[in-house]
Amino acid sequence: MIAKRVIPCLDVHGGQVTRGVQFGRAEAGELKNVGDPVELAVRYNQQGADEMVFFDITASAHGRATMVDVIERAANECFMPLTVGGGIKSVDDMFRMLRAGADKVSINSSALANPELIRAGAEKFGSQCVVVSIDAKKTGPDQWQVFSHGGRKPTGLDAVEWAKKAVVLGAGEIVLNSIDADGTKGGFDLAITRRISESVGVPVVASGGAGTLEHLAEVLIEGRADAVLAASIFHFGEYTVGDVKRFLAGKSISVRL
Repeated sequence: MIAKRVIPCLDVHGGQVTRGVQFGRAEAGELKNVGDPVELAVRYNQQGADEMVFFDITASAHGRATMVDVIERAANECFMPLTVGGGIKSVDDMFRMLRAGADKVSINSSALANPELIRAGAEKFGSQCVVVSIDAKKTGPDQWQVFSHGGRKPTGLDAVEWAKKAVVLGAGEIVLNSIDADGTKGGFDLAITRRISESVGVPVVASGGAGTLEHLAEVLIEGRADAVLAASIFHFGEYTVGDVKRFLAGKSISVRL
């Protein structure tokens, strides 16, 4: 049985880790400062995190330069795989982050604007390096739509169909972000997570809604996710990565202890 992964997520704005609710915006003052991204990455590395995800939510030219520095420093101090996303719009952007020390790059709005970017990245670096992040919002009974630009713009695309297309184009992993659940700590959207997990042949990482240890177990079992992404429960010291893994192991979920 393949072990389920526990992945802390760091949203980086202006070189600092921040946290919001339901895709809160920096310009609207809706983000809370959490701390230095490399210090947090080292902490989670020591706690036994399987991977680390950095999202550059500034996504400006200056922000990207800052993120390259963050990835370089984190890669020097951490031994877990690193994924970086936000503002990656070309194969050159992917190369810059991989050269800095990232193991994977995550693309979202840029993949929606140019789906061939998925194929180009997979052909250049391998599918294992290309992650497609999907921001999904429930728009009707049994319907979830993909949103772009930080969850602000509806695309009209069905979330399941877009996930399937992304994998056909070469995505090696899907990160599914529930806009409705993001930062609420009220639990993951199990229905859409399970739907996408059962529709694609690559790992699906569930994101958005982690509030209790039970939520994490639920999305791995009922949602059929391959990994869980969480932020608030780790950043504010409610649980360590070790706490999560011991709880999951107690539920007979295979994890790397």
